[in-house]
Amino acid sequence: MYQTDYPLSPKDTLPTMYDLPSEDPEEPGLPDTFHLFQAELLNNTFRPTLYSENEVFSAIDLNLYYDVEHTNWYKRPDWFASVGVSRLYENKELRWSYVVWQERVNPFIVVELLSPGTEKEDLGQTLRDLTKPPTKWEVYERILRVPYYVVFDRYKDVLKIFQLNGGHYQLLNLSEPRLFLQEIGLGIGIWEGIYKGVQRLWLRWYDAQNNWLPTPEEMAEMEKKRANKEQQRVEKLIAQLRSLGVEPDL
Repeated sequence: MYQTDYPLSPKDTLPTMYDLPSEDPEEPGLPDTFHLFQAELLNNTFRPTLYSENEVFSAIDLNLYYDVEHTNWYKRPDWFASVGVSRLYENKELRWSYVVWQERVNPFIVVELLSPGTEKEDLGQTLRDLTKPPTKWEVYERILRVPYYVVFDRYKDVLKIFQLNGGHYQLLNLSEPRLFLQEIGLGIGIWEGIYKGVQRLWLRWYDAQNNWLPTPEEMAEMEKKRANKEQQRVEKLIAQLRSLGVEPDL
């Protein structure tokens, strides 16, 4: 669990999820179709084996509030996940945003999907304007200390994974475009296949046996095929019995 060092009773002194805006319609860089599909695929295949379903929260394009001194400052990752935290806000409600001083658990992993307008900031190549909030890189690395920061360039099909090491991100030297995260019993990597009718390289999660975790739609299709196969087996058996003059008791 990635605990934070916020006051014991932040609800008494700091804004809560209900007090902070959940969206800004004038904010640039709104997600396109790829961003939506890719983030959805990550969300639908994120099932850490070392945590129960109710101890995992993941989100797509959700406001992430991170600074108790500047409570209106936020970042909006393309996708992120926290583990060891309730799936629901206070165990009862869907989140409007993720407020770290309320949750008391920082994200475990953040994924950014490169866009031409955000590439330099996503890769930590922009200098902070001291009159403005810190950059994404500064927030993830220095303020939230997110253990894993993943950047995927869909234009070049390049995956970069940074791991927090000594307070700074270190770009991992991957022998193949994937990494197994022992802390959650799950791996993330590039998969080539069809999702939402689109054939391309996608990011998705895999298990300890290197099997890509199926989406709910894929699981339903597998179950349908299994049921059809079982039905065919039964029908074949019935036909064999009848050929021997035996009427099966159905």
